[in-house]
Formats: sequence, C-alpha cells, structure tokens
Amino acid sequence: MVSVVFVTAQGARITAHAEAGDRLLEVAQNAGMPLEGTCEGQMACSTCHVIVSPQWFDKLPAASNEEEDMLDLAAGVSRTSRLSCQIALTEALDGIVVRIPGEARDMQIG
Repeated sequence: MVSVVFVTAQGARITAHAEAGDRLLEVAQNAGMPLEGTCEGQMACSTCHVIVSPQWFDKLPAASNEEEDMLDLAAGVSRTSRLSCQIALTEALDGIVVRIPGEARDMQIG
C-alpha cells in the first residue's frame, strides 16, 4: 500500500491510499481531486498537472521530452511540476506530497 498526500489549492491535506503501480492521476481522481486527465494519459493535454513537493521530486524518474512539452502549456508550472498521468506509484513513493494547482489551462483543447 502506498499513501499519497494531496494538498488542495485551498491548503487542505487529503490522504489517499493506492497500490504500487497505480497511476497518480487515477489515485487523485478517486480521492476527489479536480484533475481532468482529458487525454486519458496519452500526454496530449496538461489537465492532470500537479506540483510535487521538492523533497519527493528527485525520487521520481525524469520527465520525458514529451511530458516537458506538455508542461510548457500548463498554468502555474513550477520547477517540480509533473503530469500525474506519467507517475506510477512505487513503495519508494509512500507518503509523497503533491499540490493541486489553483488554476488550470489546457492550450491543446478549445
């Protein structure tokens, strides 16, 4: 079991539990986080953008060039931004803290 702490735009902390191998996007959606994931994990949008806490960011595999390109289109991007559809949870990520951005913008869609 892997726990994930989501920090909402309003500052509330919500803990969710998942299995190793689950994608962060689905865990967030199941926990009621407002992440659309419009492209269903195909990296054709940026509606699942999250900001990973700095202490956890370096524990993630590096983002691909395609993911970096999609992050360029997301609103409120920071140095530790990632697309949640590209993060597979592992036991090493137990306790990861992820902030949900306060604004969303997807330049790929309307």
